[in-house]
This record gives sequence, C-alpha cells and structure tokens, in this order.
Amino acid sequence: MGDTPDTTAPAEQTLEEQIAAYQREFRDLDPQVEKIVSALGRLNRRMNVAYGRQTANLGISNAEWEVLKALVLAGAPYQLGPGDLAKRLGLTPAAMTHRIDRMVNEGLVTRDRDESNRVRVIVEVTDEGREKWLEAMRLATVFEEELLQDLSQDERSALGEVLTRLLRRVEHAQPDAGGRLVDLD
Repeated sequence: MGDTPDTTAPAEQTLEEQIAAYQREFRDLDPQVEKIVSALGRLNRRMNVAYGRQTANLGISNAEWEVLKALVLAGAPYQLGPGDLAKRLGLTPAAMTHRIDRMVNEGLVTRDRDESNRVRVIVEVTDEGREKWLEAMRLATVFEEELLQDLSQDERSALGEVLTRLLRRVEHAQPDAGGRLVDLD
C-alpha cells in the first residue's frame, strides 16, 4: 500500500479555514466581507457545475444553452443575428461563429440569410433546440427550488433584493464586465 502514490486532490478548505489563512497572510482583511464574497464564489461555481451536468445529460453544453436562452429570451420567432448574440453573451464574433457552427451541426439552431437583406445572417432556434432549452429550464427549476427550500418567502425576497443591489453596484462600477475576458470555446 505504501508503494502507491496518493493522487487524490486535497479537500477544499472550509470557508472558516480559508478566511483564517487569508487573515494570516493579509491582516487588513475584513472576515465578514471575505466570508460573503467567498461563499458567493463557491455557490456560483457549484451551481455552474450542477447546471453543466444537467445540460450534459440533455446532450448540450452550458455554452449551447446560453445561446438557446438568448434566442428564446429575444421572443418569437426566436432569432437574432450572430453579432447580436455575441454581444448578449459577451463573446467575440469568432467564438460566436464557432459556437453557432457546432449548434447548426447538432440541429439546435439554423443559420440562414435574411431574405430582406442578403448581407444579414439570422440564427434561429429549431424545434429540437427549443425542446432542449425547455427541458433544461424544467431541470433547473427543480434544482433551484431544492437549493432555496430552507428559505422562507421573506428570506428569499430579502436575499433577492440584497443580491440585486450588489449586482447593480458591480454593473455600475464595471459596466463592461458582462462578457468574458477570454473565449471559453
């Protein structure tokens, strides 16, 4: 048994352990602020993993789900130009083109020339793409209800208000931070 190297990754520190380590190295740290920010970061990461597992079970990626979501939220007939999609998702045009190519091949979207303006390209959700989006939303709704099950309606409302205020502050201070610093595709 001693001959086999231990290849397991060390467990992630608890929030308290992480904050204690930060305070050891950076004495000006406000532990209350750090606990909130670290908890939000960990929650976001774990939620993205959970959503990724759900979309993977449906045969799509989170990146593809983002495109489907943008198209559906645009409203019927669920179509946008590639440039509009790239802006909404904070992607470069090249990354958007790559993503659309994949999704056309998978039958999730179509890409056609606009009949009224042959220079313009239109990306539209297919029936299969809309069904995948709807199923992902059904799964996400169940996950999100389970996530918030221990919070009362008043706590949910208060949490929503607080997080919205924090989001507005970041959006005001960093108006260009809605996209990504690098392409993920």
